[in-house]
Amino acid sequence: MIRTGDEYRNGLRDGREVWIDGERVSDITGHPAFRPIIDVKARMYDMQHEAAYQDRLTYVEDNKRNTIFYKPPKETRDWTDKVTAVDLVMKDIGGVVTRVGDETIGEVWSLIDGRDVLAEFDPRFADNVDRHVQNIFDNDIFHVSANTDPKGDRSKPPQDQDPDMMVHVVKETDAGIVIRGAKYETAAAYADQAFLKPTVGAWANEKLSDYAVGCIVKMGAPGVKHICRSGFAGRSDPKDYPLANRFDEVEALVVFDNVLIPWEDVFFYRHTKAAQYIRATLHRYSAFPYVQRLLYVADMMIGAAMWNAKQTGLDKLQSVREKLADLVCYREGINAHLTASITLAEKSPGGLLMPNQSLLYAGRVHACSQLPAMMHIARELCGGQICVTPNAAAFEAPGSGEWLKKFYSLNEEWEAEDRRKLLAFARDLLNSDYAGHRLTFVQFAQAPHFNHLAAVYGAFDFEGPLDFVRKAAGLSDKVLGAKKQ
Repeated sequence: MIRTGDEYRNGLRDGREVWIDGERVSDITGHPAFRPIIDVKARMYDMQHEAAYQDRLTYVEDNKRNTIFYKPPKETRDWTDKVTAVDLVMKDIGGVVTRVGDETIGEVWSLIDGRDVLAEFDPRFADNVDRHVQNIFDNDIFHVSANTDPKGDRSKPPQDQDPDMMVHVVKETDAGIVIRGAKYETAAAYADQAFLKPTVGAWANEKLSDYAVGCIVKMGAPGVKHICRSGFAGRSDPKDYPLANRFDEVEALVVFDNVLIPWEDVFFYRHTKAAQYIRATLHRYSAFPYVQRLLYVADMMIGAAMWNAKQTGLDKLQSVREKLADLVCYREGINAHLTASITLAEKSPGGLLMPNQSLLYAGRVHACSQLPAMMHIARELCGGQICVTPNAAAFEAPGSGEWLKKFYSLNEEWEAEDRRKLLAFARDLLNSDYAGHRLTFVQFAQAPHFNHLAAVYGAFDFEGPLDFVRKAAGLSDKVLGAKKQ
């Protein structure tokens, strides 16, 4: 049941409407802005078929070989297997990708936990959850998430402005519902389908709303239009920007122009309680692989900074070691939260094993909020040459090349070309347009910082600290009533 890279590429040639830089793309698999990241996803599919990786990326059940990434977690080993699988992929491709499916499938697992809530309103919708979880699993579908609407004027409800500023249902038919609106989404143009749901409640005390809709949308369906931002890949020589040219995950404003969603693809519709429940539980699984990506970003910063210190002979200085230790503490803080969240995992309402919610959400705050400071420490360690070094062409050209080789050669071990490569890598990781884009992506990809903190507040058990202080301070039993309020 596992796909190949070519099967994935062929699935993208479905006539989907994709626009970038004012032009409609006829075949995104060959377009310079999309081809590199599509090749990365295709590589992930192909790895599952190779003897060196197959036993650690897939498993056999009922005589079917399935992907580890989409296996619903029911025991600790399911999570450790996923950790191993992600590690294999990242090291094989030599970089970090986030939106490739395993970090969004968790949002569908959250629907399993909300199945009974959905069934209260319509049993058909609960059955749709079961079917889609199995369909994604069986067919190895590249599944992404559609979250953020344009929103328009946020001081006004959507009904008081252009109603399309937030996705809503405009019509019911025997075949399904018809939706209008738009969502911003990473990887939508080269994914198979997306789980669309409201970003925030577009309602006050309403029990029913046309904006409370959650469904599966096929990315090549009639009426779906992908209007993509300019890509970083292909703008410059890969020798100068090695990360941007391989791992740019292109976002799009995905427009839904009267798109028909068959009833079998609807998870909830109109019931605000169902929409609010799903939003509240959306990241209980998907936050794990999302935060796990930042572990590899930390490794890249440590590696780039440490190699630079070794190249220049500064690795023996205590002040340099202290800054490297700051990066290590950041990295190990992420690792500790991820490891502990699995070790102390909890059974979910749907019978799955979800990472310990308090530890996972606290780890997400640590990983995301500290990233800007850690990037600056890495910049300090790499030095000002990451912003002043000429490009690869200057190193290769007669006339300029000889001088650059002279001044960028450090010793017998570190010649100019290796020095240039390291500085180019560090620049693309820390200083380039691509680096700035990725930093903003991290801060908002799952939710903004205030939402991360709200998740921590909601997941933490305050009972222990309250009782500890009540007893330590000798508070009367009367405060027990206040504690429950």
